[in-house]
Formats: sequence, structure tokens, C-alpha cells
Amino acid sequence: RDLPIGIIATLIVCTVLYVAVAIVLTGLVPWQSLLDDAAPVVNSLKKLTVATGSPTLHWVRLGVLFGAMMGMISSLLVFQLGQARVWFAMSRDGLLPRLFGRVHPRFRTPSTATWIAGFVVGVPAGILDIGTLADLSNIGTLFAFVLVSIGVIILRYRDPDRRRGFRAPGGIAAPLLSVLFCLLLMSGLPILTWLRFFGWLAIGLGIYSFYSRRHSEFAKAKA
Repeated sequence: RDLPIGIIATLIVCTVLYVAVAIVLTGLVPWQSLLDDAAPVVNSLKKLTVATGSPTLHWVRLGVLFGAMMGMISSLLVFQLGQARVWFAMSRDGLLPRLFGRVHPRFRTPSTATWIAGFVVGVPAGILDIGTLADLSNIGTLFAFVLVSIGVIILRYRDPDRRRGFRAPGGIAAPLLSVLFCLLLMSGLPILTWLRFFGWLAIGLGIYSFYSRRHSEFAKAKA
């Protein structure tokens, strides 16, 4: 019960803070100047510092810059460590080769999966521009949300008596709205992003078809 409350409360607080920051920014500089700015908060504070000559605003700007850097680093670490453990769990279930499930003898962590995740993320990050990477990340995340929402609907009808830790409110309305809004956001992404997405999706489906289905522990248990 606490987990969904925490997730929803976090989303509400973050939304309010983001809207408040956007309102403040549009009061500092014209909103048109924020459209193509990679760091709108820091640059807006910089313009205000130059205009007023306030040393306090200078330190505020440096604090915002430092906070943004720490936020990006922590997010990167969370996703990198999380991805390695997702692959570790998939390998344990037979969906990926056993290579991804190797555990370091000293640190007891999925070291091989961590190295592979770092390589898979690091190489594209050094070659592609940030806009392309952001679009690919967005479409992949939104598609994952779509699949989860569809899964909620399917399980509600296919396995209604399953014991669950919590219930999704709103019946099927909430997951349907989730699917609708995610698809709406995905529709605004460039065509090239969709082509790249379908390319990666084809690779994933190929791995599942030719390897995962044959080695899945879940499929073996059902058989």
C-alpha cells in the first residue's frame, strides 16, 4: 500500500515543483528564449546575475548547476546498476545467456552484466547527439509503460483471483488512459526515432524467438 502512495505523491510533488520553476523562468526571461536552451535554469539565472550584479544570485546559479550535475550522475548510476540487475534476473530465468548472470567472486555483484551495460550505453553516448539519445530513451520508456498498462488490463480479466499486493484504482480506466497518453506522446517523436525503435524492437524479438523461448525457466515449469 505504501509503494503506490509514495509513487503518486512523488509525481505530484515533482509536477508542482516543475510547474513552479517554469513559472519563475518565464518571469525572468522571454519564454521563446527557453525553447532551444540546453540549460534554461542556469542560463536564465546567469542573465539575471549579469543584469543585477548580485553576488548572491551568482552562488545560487552555481548551486543549481551543482545540483543538476549531481542529479544526472545519480540517475545515471541508478539506471546503469538497475539495468545490469535486470539482465542478471533475465539470465537467471533463462531469457538471456548465462554470461549475464555471472557474479563477481569477491563483490558478489553481476560484474559481467555491469561491464556490458556500460559498453552498450557508453559507446552510443560518445557517438550520437543528446537529442537522438533523448528521443530513443523517451520512446523506449513510453513503450514500456504501454506494455505494463496493457498487462494490467489483461491480468485483470485473465487472472482476476490472483493474490495481489495492491490494487490499481479506477478499474480499466486508469491503464487505458495511460496507454492513450503514452501513445499520444510517442506520436510526437520524429519518424527517424520510430525507425530506430522498430530496429531495436526487431533485435529484441529476434533474441526472444531464437533463444529466450527455448531456455525460459518459466516455460519449462509450465510444460
